[in-house]
Amino acid sequence: MASEILFKRSIIERGFAVIPSVISPEESELILSELNQAPLNRSRAGARHILGHPSIQKLAHDPRVFRIARAILGDHAFPFRATLFDKSMDSNWLVVWHQDTALPLREKRETPGWGPWSVKENVTYAHAPSNALEKVLALRVHLDDSTESNGPLRVLPGTHTQNVLTDEEIQRLGDKADAIECTVCRGGIVAMRPLIVHASSKSQSSNPRRVIHIEYAGISEFENQLRLACA
Repeated sequence: MASEILFKRSIIERGFAVIPSVISPEESELILSELNQAPLNRSRAGARHILGHPSIQKLAHDPRVFRIARAILGDHAFPFRATLFDKSMDSNWLVVWHQDTALPLREKRETPGWGPWSVKENVTYAHAPSNALEKVLALRVHLDDSTESNGPLRVLPGTHTQNVLTDEEIQRLGDKADAIECTVCRGGIVAMRPLIVHASSKSQSSNPRRVIHIEYAGISEFENQLRLACA
């Protein structure tokens, strides 16, 4: 109970929390094995839209994982999207400072505050307003150790309270704010609000950094009747 209070406070106040040892190393290895055998539509960075995979569905609804989402979003929280990030020396990249503002939706409907729109792997997306993104929480389940040398997530604490920012505003924050590297051992979770400004550098290690990024929402339908799609 004490640890739940601490991570909940960190997510509310700082926009993120590092939660160690949620699943076991053996469970992490099993998920990796099952994903390696699955016919995923992989890209250089990993694979999008994997929530329908049985092992990911099981992970997203695992009580140890689900309770983190429900502690922030309430009992009606549900997973709506999952992504595999697979960073290594052979598949390496950096991500500049940004916010996660695009949400998958069931249909395109021009609505004030939403857009621009796009389509990724046959899924419709729109950049969402702050009041929608405040109802979302991402849980990054680490299937490998995330260390200072293999391109960990970096965040600017507290920036999740500043609404959707322009590229120029984000750059200014990145230039002056103190970043935190979210390192965590295999089986741990980094919970983050989508509006927190975050980035990651290239890996400098031979050790891979594979992460299942699961996003949860507190509601499925917004006031303008736009509905989230599950991906």
